[in-house]
Amino acid sequence: MFCGSSTGRGEVDVEAARRTAEAIAGRGAGVVYGGASVGLMGVVADTALAAGGEVVGVLPEALAVAEVAHPGLSRLELVATMHERKARMAELSDAFVVLPGGLGTLEEMFEVWTWAHLGIHRRPMGLLNVGGYFDPLLRFVGDAVDAGFVPARSGDLVVVGDDPRQLVDEVLARVARDAPAPDPREHVSEILAERRLRKAGAGGDRSE
Repeated sequence: MFCGSSTGRGEVDVEAARRTAEAIAGRGAGVVYGGASVGLMGVVADTALAAGGEVVGVLPEALAVAEVAHPGLSRLELVATMHERKARMAELSDAFVVLPGGLGTLEEMFEVWTWAHLGIHRRPMGLLNVGGYFDPLLRFVGDAVDAGFVPARSGDLVVVGDDPRQLVDEVLARVARDAPAPDPREHVSEILAERRLRKAGAGGDRSE
């Protein structure tokens, strides 16, 4: 889960985080998140733990004080950098759920969205658009599609909804029916092979 280290707009976001964590734990799934005890991150962890769920936190050592490392997690992994944090969270996760948050949340969301767009993974992502928080962002993505910078199919990679239980159900359903994530090296090999074919074809045209 990606979400804010503050409580944002108050009860509307806190309740959404609480209901999402309850839905995940209630379906027997674990939570991987940023490891903090503050903001929506803390709400998610506390709620999932209270519901009997497993909660794994991944936190850079430098942020253990600033984001107040959660003391009661099933497991807390300390890493050296933000890059390691994101990579480890992705490695541990079968899917991604995004709640309202700030720049860090948006960075995490766009990174895994980009990876899905590139074929690096096939893990589903859900975007909880509680109170219309992500409306401007979704309009921007739509504009980017219209402008030709983003393929329309990239929008289909994300489940968008405002009901936490329905969103969690749809994301978990996609996990159940999707094939295992492809090896990213195979994706790169396909791109390079296609490029070599195009170059060979272009060279043949010139020689004639």
